[in-house]
Amino acid sequence: MTADLKGFTPGIVTHYQQWTEHEFSIQVKANIAPYQAGQFTKLALKDQAGKWLRRAYSFVNSPNHDLGPDVMEFLIIDVPNGGLSPRLAKLQLGDEIYVGETASGFMTLNEIPERVSDLWLLSTGTAIGPFLSILAEPECQQRFSKLVLVHAVRTRQELVYQELIAKLQHEYRGNLIYLPIVSREQHPDIISDRIPNLLSDGRLMQAVNLNASKTSSFFYLCGNPDMVRDTRAVLSKLGFEKHLRRSPGHFSSENYW
Repeated sequence: MTADLKGFTPGIVTHYQQWTEHEFSIQVKANIAPYQAGQFTKLALKDQAGKWLRRAYSFVNSPNHDLGPDVMEFLIIDVPNGGLSPRLAKLQLGDEIYVGETASGFMTLNEIPERVSDLWLLSTGTAIGPFLSILAEPECQQRFSKLVLVHAVRTRQELVYQELIAKLQHEYRGNLIYLPIVSREQHPDIISDRIPNLLSDGRLMQAVNLNASKTSSFFYLCGNPDMVRDTRAVLSKLGFEKHLRRSPGHFSSENYW
């Protein structure tokens, strides 16, 4: 390992899935330290000048999935004129990629207060990835009586992982509610608005037929910083409190760029 890439280990691309023109998933096999569902690590490749490009990406997979923790999946947007993502988009099976040896992030199951019985996972775009990781955990299925997965995107085509979500809903036996939201298209069977607006006027709760409560509910927000900021403000206005380790609350968040 070169000195300028300390903390990374080599991996191999084992699967590539194109979802839309600019959205794709890759699976990478590499030996890294133990990680938790909901966390993220960094991927790295060299640029044309030979300098290392690094960026954080969340695990889509549970570390307990059938392929084992050494096989990791990442959902990625190929950002036009971006540094790393266009190079990731060109990877092929068997190509080498470098993976951060240690995962980070506190959006995990063990951060959720014990009192919680209904878990709300509010995401935009590729930020659905860590929530799929969390939902795949056996502990998650056993711990909560109701779970709500909200995925807000611009177009219907960006509603990725439909087969996996359907599989999870089957495994949760009706306790997992999936609510897709599309903002730039109109579809008769899909809500079209922003998450903060839907929370503010109660339409989100009405759509999933579940009321959020200060005694039993917890919200994880992940994605577009504008969504995260505005949703936090709405939740605070509704009387929910930010979660801190020293002061357990009702919501926690992670910006996705």
